[in-house]
Amino acid sequence: MGKRDDLIARYADDLKTKCGMDPDMALLTKVTIGCGPAIYDADASTVAGSQPGEIETVKKNFLVKKLGLKDGPELDAAIASVIETYGKSERNKYRAVVYYMLTKHFKKESVYG
Repeated sequence: MGKRDDLIARYADDLKTKCGMDPDMALLTKVTIGCGPAIYDADASTVAGSQPGEIETVKKNFLVKKLGLKDGPELDAAIASVIETYGKSERNKYRAVVYYMLTKHFKKESVYG
């Protein structure tokens, strides 16, 4: 297995053990690939859930640009909900896992179709 496959396995494990979700592996793979080279960078591969600038980045670059959602309070609420599900005290909130959960939350799987 390659490095990306190892990371996808780690993300799937986080979804199962930390988030209580049974991941759709095809979607998780597509979301991970969509993150591009960021998944290999220690800083870029995670989301700092307590930093407002980071939350804004997730909202603007992923929810608005990638998923095509309109900016509004429901986006902030969804991000907060995902961060809560992942666990606020969880130090490594992987970007691919957060994006996967947001994609499922907004039922935007078709973006990766």
